[in-house]
Amino acid sequence: MGRNCLAVDIGASSGRVIMSTLTDNKINLKEIHRFKNQMYKEKGSFYWDIDKLFGEIVKGLKIFSNNDLEADSIGIDTWAVDYVLLGKDGKRISPVYAYRDNRTNNSIDDFTEKISKEDIYSKTGIQFIQFNTLYQLYEHVKSNPSIIENISSILMIPDYLNYLLCNEKAVEYTNATTTQFYNIHDKTWDDELVKEIGLTSSVFPSIAKAGTVIGSLNDKLESETNIKGLKVIAPATHDTGSAVVAVPAIDYEFAYISSGTWSLMGIESDIPICSQEALNYNFTNEGGAYDTIRFLKNIMGLWLIQEVKRILNDKYSFAKLVELAKEAESISIINPNDNRFLNPENMVNEIKNYCKETNQIVPNTVGEIAKCIFESLALQYKQVLLQLRKISNKTINKIHIVGGGCQNDYLNQLCADYTECEVFAGPIEATAIGNIMVQYITLGEIDNISEARKIIMDSFEIRRFKPDFDVNIDDKWNKFKELI
Repeated sequence: MGRNCLAVDIGASSGRVIMSTLTDNKINLKEIHRFKNQMYKEKGSFYWDIDKLFGEIVKGLKIFSNNDLEADSIGIDTWAVDYVLLGKDGKRISPVYAYRDNRTNNSIDDFTEKISKEDIYSKTGIQFIQFNTLYQLYEHVKSNPSIIENISSILMIPDYLNYLLCNEKAVEYTNATTTQFYNIHDKTWDDELVKEIGLTSSVFPSIAKAGTVIGSLNDKLESETNIKGLKVIAPATHDTGSAVVAVPAIDYEFAYISSGTWSLMGIESDIPICSQEALNYNFTNEGGAYDTIRFLKNIMGLWLIQEVKRILNDKYSFAKLVELAKEAESISIINPNDNRFLNPENMVNEIKNYCKETNQIVPNTVGEIAKCIFESLALQYKQVLLQLRKISNKTINKIHIVGGGCQNDYLNQLCADYTECEVFAGPIEATAIGNIMVQYITLGEIDNISEARKIIMDSFEIRRFKPDFDVNIDDKWNKFKELI
């Protein structure tokens, strides 16, 4: 048997504890525990139940131990930007806000009156999205200034979960960069930005690179779970950072799409790209594992169809929604990244209203709404690809789609047809796999990311989609350009 690692991978709707075994340069995965996650609403604001999430991790560890399994290490990844405030006693002092909360709707305009967008971007290289940690903390402190006296530490979600596991505080690099507090030139927290919200950089712990051993399972948890000597390793704790580690690419001229609730589309770069053009297009320079930059753009992603499914009381499976979309007539498109789709009361009505307001035929059937979403996402992929080529001067003719969204063959083919690129879909469990690969590199079982990617190619199914060059999207593309 090879060495085992545990990956905790938590997204906006669910989380998993997964065990991996590395044997003969092949990775095998076994799901130990799966649990639900969702925002909750209280007094008009949206939060995460962080205590429940940690409880589910501990439950997963107990299940693992009760099955007489062993592991060398554990790594946690989650979404980015959301944070936890700790008081002087080391305990949480505030509920954990969810990034879809509307308190930051006007924060960018407000904050950039104090420090210009150009200055912020030159420091951080991070795109301007209203839920960045910078604007969340700005609103948090502004609405409750007395909290400043009580804050001793600020941790990102996975860093806080690590802290609960091993009693050690650190903020992992890939997640630190997403906050818009990290100075990409000084490679540390930016004093000016932190000071502008009324805090000092001392509240942010030291920054740890992906692959750092943060500590070991604390005594209380060792006793509770009956697991001894489990190393707590920070993978790329930002789930997109872990997903990009798992992109099964050998050459360098490719774009990736980490496809799930969000679609994160970009390239790997050796250096930050902070040009005026990159700022104008609102691209972001997020830290990657092993000294890379993830130069990418956030696209609203499958959140759109997830919300449609929810609003329709889960009457249709995702597979059925795809089937209905394929059968439906193409009548309208949307700009997926319009802020109105971030967290509307009713996604179906929001899409219909958008189409009506933009003088398009209003989609009425479920199939028409689903087709509108999938075609609009594919058009957004085309737009981002063209921008990536222009900014980076790279010849990009391959797109790797990883994550749960890569199971949507209809969207994969639309992506190939609309971008005129070869599309490679897989692996599905990219985030957990990338998390695990960083652990194996730290443990000395794998030499580097190139070797890790070859192992991934040999271990998981990667499906290929060739573009149909006879597909004509001129009318849709011209309409899409009007909408953006």
